[in-house]
Amino acid sequence: MRRHKVTLVNRGDRTLDVAGDEAILDAAEAAGIALPVACRYGGCITCAARLLRGRVRQPGATALNRRQSQAGYVLLCVARPVADCAVEVGVESHGDLYRNPFAAPA
Repeated sequence: MRRHKVTLVNRGDRTLDVAGDEAILDAAEAAGIALPVACRYGGCITCAARLLRGRVRQPGATALNRRQSQAGYVLLCVARPVADCAVEVGVESHGDLYRNPFAAPA
């Protein structure tokens, strides 16, 4: 299986060597990097990150709606790299993930 370089922005810009059939979250944990996680099957958005460059495939990422996907969000528990990529992780990446119900409509 092909391997790809995945850079985790906001975690010291650590770069991981991830197999194309391996979830990015699993590779991060194997490297000793703790990231937020809950369900581990794409059913929640706890592990959401923003894809800054590159491509991933994410079978089973049912928790993301169309707006979130179009904004570049991926779920690290199911995202597998298709090419070298960079993902912005942590709360710093969540600016457009949630909608403030008290804000004026966009």
